[in-house]
Amino acid sequence: MTVNVHQGVLKKATGIGLAAVMGVALLAGCSSDSSTNTANGGSASPGGERVTLKVEVFDRGSSPAPHTITNNYLTRLVQERFGDPNNIDVEFVPVQRSEEVTKLNVLMASNTDVPDIVFTYDSSVFYRYAQQGGLTDVGELLDQYGTNLKKFIGEDTLAFGQLEGQQYAVPGKRAITGRYSSYIRQDWLDKLGLPVPTTTDELYTTLKAFKEKDPGGLGSKNIPMGMALAPAQFETLIYAFMKPVSGDLTYSQRYELPLHEGFKDAMQFLNKLYNEGLISKDFSLDEDKTQLAKDIQNGNVGYWSEDVDVLFYADGTLDNLYKNVEGSKVVPVDVLTNANVDNKHIKSRYASNGMYIMIPKSSKRAVEAVKYLDWMASGNNLIDMYSGVEGENYDLVDGIPVVKADVSQEFADRLFNAGDMAIISNGKNIGDQATNEKAWVSGFPERNQEMLKQSIAIANTDTVGPIVFGKPIEAESQYGTTLNDKLAVIIVKTAMVKPEQFESVYEQEMKDYMSLGGAKLQEELEQGLKELQAQ
Repeated sequence: MTVNVHQGVLKKATGIGLAAVMGVALLAGCSSDSSTNTANGGSASPGGERVTLKVEVFDRGSSPAPHTITNNYLTRLVQERFGDPNNIDVEFVPVQRSEEVTKLNVLMASNTDVPDIVFTYDSSVFYRYAQQGGLTDVGELLDQYGTNLKKFIGEDTLAFGQLEGQQYAVPGKRAITGRYSSYIRQDWLDKLGLPVPTTTDELYTTLKAFKEKDPGGLGSKNIPMGMALAPAQFETLIYAFMKPVSGDLTYSQRYELPLHEGFKDAMQFLNKLYNEGLISKDFSLDEDKTQLAKDIQNGNVGYWSEDVDVLFYADGTLDNLYKNVEGSKVVPVDVLTNANVDNKHIKSRYASNGMYIMIPKSSKRAVEAVKYLDWMASGNNLIDMYSGVEGENYDLVDGIPVVKADVSQEFADRLFNAGDMAIISNGKNIGDQATNEKAWVSGFPERNQEMLKQSIAIANTDTVGPIVFGKPIEAESQYGTTLNDKLAVIIVKTAMVKPEQFESVYEQEMKDYMSLGGAKLQEELEQGLKELQAQ
């Protein structure tokens, strides 16, 4: 039954893939407005006429009354601090987050209704627009109007927005690159008199003990290792077996994991865990981690991996577990060791970039667009957009804005869309990563902050990051959607078959993967790597 579900996903992917990679007619309109602007915020247009700058904004359908996505505290702040002093009306164009690529394709093709600032998290979408001549080269504009922005983003991160030496996007800067950590029930270990495991083999032994001795007294509800068909769970396992492509770098897309040495070993280990009843039985049906979260909160899970912050929100997973199960205790752990990489605790890290911020070639407001992004990177503007008003939303402690525990709902609501408005920053960028982490931790309940610090430290240990090719990998946009769904099918099928059937099923699934575009993808990635190493 589960396998049929994922085979259905593969069929569905064909239609989705066509929409995602369709050849959008990106008409190269007028070149960027060459109007000048005074350094202290003078007129942004010739003769001082008032102009309109259109900026995309994600609409997640969660605007608290009386706010709307286009009329709220932060849109008014932008207008008052940036728009009015520069004689600009800033108009925000809402795009539903769930349909962002489809809607962006439509906007870009229209040429007249497209905002002056658009963005995407999808590198293949960015590369396609750039290749088709649909984007403004902002290199010289950044030199002239974006000095604060360039300093904030940094040269290494700016490289993510370049194609053949031209700066076609301004990548947002990610505040924190750590992704995943793992956790174990210390009270279960204590009941069994077991130490915290420190290697993959020790973890397996511990999971066996959790199953056989059932320290939680759960019977059939006992889940030694929590599992879901979600990246935070399967990526942590795969990275613990796979060999990076070059040093501490590897291919960047999730659907490229099957091309790595060690992927098969990871799938075989997962098959072993499943057949011995050591992981969540119905993990294949839990793609959004809803069931996993319930199982953890009900005290049924002994060990699991998760995004670095998920447990620690107020009234979240950890708080609910402690409320529901008296005497329960969780500790962050780093246990999965990789035999292919000197037995280090290998795990993936985020790239230093967030979204790709782009100015369509048809825009006549490229100067104003760059000045807007530069304004965001200037003074306290970014802090104010993320943190609100000092004394009302936060207190400044050692240079770090700390969220007030007693902040009113009115003041809290003013920042409901802060992450979507402060587009140059993915997360709170206050300074270096250590400072950013302190600022991030300060926003969580004090009772959970020490554990979050430990979780972040684990997430930053022995990490592997993505390779920046500086050119598009065509097969990613052609086959990415289908291969991503195929990855899920591979994980499910190879995990759930009997051990003696693993080899034949794995070989067949990989044969299918390669025929669905994996072979072309591998060829392009290997060629791109050779060219990169030859530079």
